[in-house]
Amino acid sequence: MRGCLRLALLCALPWLLQAAAPQRPARPAPREPARGADFDRVYSGVVNLSTENIYSFNYTSQPGQVNAVRVYVNSSSENLDFPVLVVVRQQKGVLSWQVPLLFQGLYQRSYSYQEVSRTLCPLEATNDTGPLQQLIFVDVASMAPLGAQYQLLVTKIKHFQLRTNVAFHFTASPSQPQKKDFPGEQFFVVFVIKPEDYACGGSFFIQEKENQTWNLQRTKNLKVTIVPSIKESVYVKSILLSFLIFFSLYLGCLLVAFVHYVRFQRKSIHGSFGSNDDSGNMVVSHPIAATTPEGSNYGAIDESSSGPGRQVSSSSSDGGGGGGQPCQSDTDSSVDESDFDTMPDIESDKNVIRTKMFLYLSDLSRKDRRIVSKKYKIYFWNIITIAVFYALPVIQLVITYQTVVNVTGNQDICYYNFLCAHPWGVLSAFNNILSNLGHVLLGFLFLLIVLRRDILHRRALEAKDVFAMEYGIPKHFGLFYAMGIALMMEGVLSACYHVCPNYSNFQFDTSFMYMIAGLCMLKLYQTRHPDINANAYSAYASFALVIMLTVLGVVFGKNDVWFWVIFSMIHILASLALSTQIYYLGRFKIDVSDTDLGMFRRAATVLYTDCIQQWSRPLYMDRMALLVVGNLVNWSFALFGLIYRPRDFASYMLGIFICNLLLYLAFYIIMKLRSSEKVLLVPLFCIVATAVVWSAALYFFFQNLSSWEGTPAESREKNRECILLDFFDDHDIWHFLSATALFFSFLVLLTLDDDLDVVRRDQIPVF
Repeated sequence: MRGCLRLALLCALPWLLQAAAPQRPARPAPREPARGADFDRVYSGVVNLSTENIYSFNYTSQPGQVNAVRVYVNSSSENLDFPVLVVVRQQKGVLSWQVPLLFQGLYQRSYSYQEVSRTLCPLEATNDTGPLQQLIFVDVASMAPLGAQYQLLVTKIKHFQLRTNVAFHFTASPSQPQKKDFPGEQFFVVFVIKPEDYACGGSFFIQEKENQTWNLQRTKNLKVTIVPSIKESVYVKSILLSFLIFFSLYLGCLLVAFVHYVRFQRKSIHGSFGSNDDSGNMVVSHPIAATTPEGSNYGAIDESSSGPGRQVSSSSSDGGGGGGQPCQSDTDSSVDESDFDTMPDIESDKNVIRTKMFLYLSDLSRKDRRIVSKKYKIYFWNIITIAVFYALPVIQLVITYQTVVNVTGNQDICYYNFLCAHPWGVLSAFNNILSNLGHVLLGFLFLLIVLRRDILHRRALEAKDVFAMEYGIPKHFGLFYAMGIALMMEGVLSACYHVCPNYSNFQFDTSFMYMIAGLCMLKLYQTRHPDINANAYSAYASFALVIMLTVLGVVFGKNDVWFWVIFSMIHILASLALSTQIYYLGRFKIDVSDTDLGMFRRAATVLYTDCIQQWSRPLYMDRMALLVVGNLVNWSFALFGLIYRPRDFASYMLGIFICNLLLYLAFYIIMKLRSSEKVLLVPLFCIVATAVVWSAALYFFFQNLSSWEGTPAESREKNRECILLDFFDDHDIWHFLSATALFFSFLVLLTLDDDLDVVRRDQIPVF
C-alpha cells in the first residue's frame, strides 16, 4: 500500500510543480506575413490584441513620372482608448497615425475624426537611376481586446503636380490634409484645415462641458492656381521709379534755390532790400531797452540802423551790456550750456512783459541769440541718440521674426498683403520696405534745405547784417534738424514694421510719428515764443511718456476699462495743465511749498478773476479761443476712447497728436492773415501741395489690405492685387504720398513766415 502511494505521488509531482509555478501571459499569435495588395481596392478587416494585418503595395516609377500615393483608413470604432494604429513604411521614411484621430481645440475641447488619409511622397526616378521599384508596407493593428473594424484604401494620385496658370480643385479636412508638388522648383504645397472656426477667422464660443469630445465632420473645397512670379526686370523698374520720383523733388528744390539766388543777386545790385517808406529811407524802430546783459538787445532795433539798403548794426547791438565792451562773436562755440537762462534782469521783468495785453515778438526774443540757438540744437543731438538706441533693438527683433517665418513656414505670424507681397532675398514683402525709401530721401533733402538756410543766416550774422539780427522771426534751426532726422527714422522704422507687420510691431511704425507731430507743434510755438519754448530734455521726456502710455495701451487697452479710465483722466488733466501754461505764457505758478492750503486759495482766486469776472471778455481773447477749441477736441477724444475703447491704441494716440497739430496750424495761419501778414508764393504752393497730397495719401491709407486686428484668415480676405507696375499695392502708394506730404508740411513750417524777414520784431504780434 505504501509503495503504491509513493508511486502515485511521484507520478503527480510534475503536475503539482506546473500548477505551483506563476502563470505567464498567453503569447499573441504571430502576425501574419505581408500579403500583396492592389491599388484602388478597399480592404476590410478586424484587428485586436492578437491580430495584426500587413499589406504590401508594389509599383514601378518611370523617369520623368511622379506617382504619389494616397492612403485612406476608416474605422467605425469610437473607442478612443483602443484606436486603430496605422504604420506606413517606405524605403526612406515611416509615417504613422491613429483612427479615430483627435485634435485639441480651445478650452480643452477635443475633436474626433474616424476617417484619416495621408499623402506619401514618392521617390522620383531619373534617367541615371532608371525605373525604380517602389515598395510600401501598411501595418494595421490595435490593442482592443474585442477587436476594431477598419477599411483600407490605397490609390495613386493622378494629378499630384500643380501646373502654372491651371486651377486645381480638391477637398481637404482636418484629418485629411492635402499635399501637392510643383515641378521644376522642387517645393511642396501643404493645405491644412483647422478643426475650429476660430482658428480660421470665425467667432468662438465657450462650451459648458469643456472635456466633451466633438465628432465634427467638416471639409473645405479648395481651388489652387500657381502663377509665375514677377521677373527681375520688374524689380529693377520699381527700384528706379522709387528713386526717380523723389530725385525729381531734389531737382525741383534745386531749381527753386537757383531762382532765389538770381533774384537775390538782382536785388543786391539795385539795393532794394528791406521795407522802405515813401522817402526811400529804411523804416526803423526805437530800442525796447537801453542796456541788458548778455546781448539781450537781440530782438530790439537800434536807431542807428537807418538809411537805404542793407544796414550794419553797431558793436553795441551785437555785444553785451554797456558801451565800450568788445564785440562778442556770433558763433555758438563760445557758449556753454551753463549759460542757459542766466539772465537775472530778464527774469525779474518776465511777469511785467509776458502779462501785457498785446505782446510783440521783441518781448519774447530778449535772450542772447547764441544761447537760445545752442539750446535748440540739443533737440538735434538728442534725437540722433534716441534714434540709434531705439532702432537697433527694433531691427534685431524684426530680423528674428523674419527668420522664424522663413524657418517654420508659418504664414500666420506676419500680416502681409499676400496678393502683392514680392520677396527679395530673405525678405517676404520687399515692396512694402522699398516704398519707405521716400521718408529717408526726403528727410535728407529737408536737412540739406535747412543746412543751406543755416549757412546763409550765419554768413549774414558774420557780416553784421541788421536784417538777420533785428528783423523777422529769430532763426533757430535746431528743431528743423530734429524734424529731418525724425522723418528719416520714420522711414527706417516703418520699413522694420513691414518686415513682419503684426500687432506687437505696430508701435515701431508710429513712435516717430508722435515725435514728428510733437516737434512740429513745438516749432510752431517757438516761432512766436523763442524765449519760452520747452527745452529738449522736457520735450523728449514727454515723448517718452507718450510712448510708454502707448505700450501700456497696446497691452492693456483691449478690454480693460480701468486703463481707459486712468488714461482719460491723465489726458484731460494734461490738456488743462498745458492750456494754463500756454494762456499765461509760462508765468502761472502755484507755491507748492505753502502747506496751509494757500496754493488752493491762489488757484481759486486766479480761476475766479480770469475766468468768472472776465468771462464776458477774457484778458487774452485769441489764446482763449484756441485753448477752448483745443480742450473740446481733446476731451472728445478722451470720451470717445472711454466709451468705444478702440483696439488700435497706437493709431488712436496718433490721431490725438495729428488733430492737435492741425488745429494749431489752422489757428496760426488764421491769426497770421488776421494780423495783415502775407503768405508768399512758395509757402502758399507748399500749403496747397500739402493739402492735395495728404488727401490723396489718406485715400490710399484707408484701403485696408490687411489687418492684424482680426485673425490671419480674416486679414487675407482683405488682400488685393498690385496696382502699380505689378509691384506696389495701395499701402505702398500711401508710403510714397505720405512721405511727400510730410516733406511739404515741413516746408510750410520752414517758409511760412518768410514775409516777415523785412518786418521789425516790435511790430510782429505774438499769438
